Amino acid sequence: MEKQPIQVIGGGLAGTEAAWQIAQAGEPVILHEMRPKRFSPAHHTEHFAELVCSNSFGAMASDRATGLLHEELRRLGSIVISKADEHVVPAGGALAVDRGQFSQDLTETLARHPLIEIRREEVRSIPEGIVVLATGPLTGPDLAADLHRFTGMEYLSFFDAASPIVVGESINRDIAFLASRYDKGEAAYLNCPMNKEQYLRFWEELRVAEQVELKDFERETAKFFEACLPIEELARRGEDTMRYGPLKPVGLSSPSILPANGEDEKRGRERHYAVVQLRQEDKAGQLWNLVGFQTNLRWSEQKRIFQMIPGLENAEFVRLGVMHRNTFVNAPQLMFPTLQFKQRPTLLGAGQLIGTEGYTAAAAGGWLAGRNAARLALGQEPLTAPSTMMMGALFEFISSASPKHFQPMPPNFGILPDLGEKIKNKQERYGRYRDRSLADLILFSSGLEFPHL
Repeated sequence: MEKQPIQVIGGGLAGTEAAWQIAQAGEPVILHEMRPKRFSPAHHTEHFAELVCSNSFGAMASDRATGLLHEELRRLGSIVISKADEHVVPAGGALAVDRGQFSQDLTETLARHPLIEIRREEVRSIPEGIVVLATGPLTGPDLAADLHRFTGMEYLSFFDAASPIVVGESINRDIAFLASRYDKGEAAYLNCPMNKEQYLRFWEELRVAEQVELKDFERETAKFFEACLPIEELARRGEDTMRYGPLKPVGLSSPSILPANGEDEKRGRERHYAVVQLRQEDKAGQLWNLVGFQTNLRWSEQKRIFQMIPGLENAEFVRLGVMHRNTFVNAPQLMFPTLQFKQRPTLLGAGQLIGTEGYTAAAAGGWLAGRNAARLALGQEPLTAPSTMMMGALFEFISSASPKHFQPMPPNFGILPDLGEKIKNKQERYGRYRDRSLADLILFSSGLEFPHL
């Protein structure tokens, strides 16, 4: 009897990773992706793992929560992190990629794998057999309705937004200076400084700017995810909210003319009231992303107000900010930490659909769901990652959190088990979390077939 392929629905970060892991385990897989026959409101290309918001996967250092998850996935043979490493662009301490090259390379790599069949079609109902559901926060309406029938539960929802991207040549380099906060690592961000008068004028305009009107059902049911608030929402929360958030000036001072008498260099640097940072989008440095400037402003308002930023007065925008509704299931009621649905263990979920937040978390979900789908096909027990690993802690959290107050969760040290002793120094504490995680990863992977280790 011919073996039935495992089916992965959705070619985002989670689906791409899941399909690769299934194939690497020796199992045939069909990867379904509706683009280009049908595009979501956020996607613009037909490539797999398209990064629709930022091009950054977050902090690179392994003593940071996202960086630790990077390292776990790197050691477990993640295709997403491997390609991110290949297509990295300067971003200080962050893992940022050339999004076009990254997605195109992943698409071509999967297309060449002999065990991966790619079908460009919209899946309208959950198939039979072993299935990984990785359709993301913008699942098509028919499949969403079928998922609703299957779970008997409504989606939860929140709004997510993308930042504008500008042409590098249009940035005034006489004003914008290249630096990283506290001069850590390479100088990787363009920084547009503001004095108090400029900041207050910018803040006032943001508070009253015209937004894209939300539909009635969206206003009633959606909420903002606190880690991805629109810049205008931050402005409305208070005069200094942006200065303690994405526009914080701490650790950023631009060079100025040193005193003639050769005084201390620190006294020859100019400190600022607020700073807007731009992060490089591509390897050539032709495109730059406004960091933290997710927005739902009308496009005409975006151009008018964002060109008030010193250094961006003549900015050319290749993409303006957009905002869209994200949806996710109530994972604590529906899922095991193996990423299997309780009602149907042959159905697995991954990515933002199950309530994880961020690119790296989506890749981690794809890794575990893919590996467990393959193990089910091989008659093996599914894996549960140790909760001392960032991956394990994340999936333990989404499967056991309070269903009443559940909302998407990014990687963070707060979800890891206590170390058993108080360590006041944060850097040392995070380092201990990392060391424990990577030690337990070795135990987790021992005895399993991971040719990458």
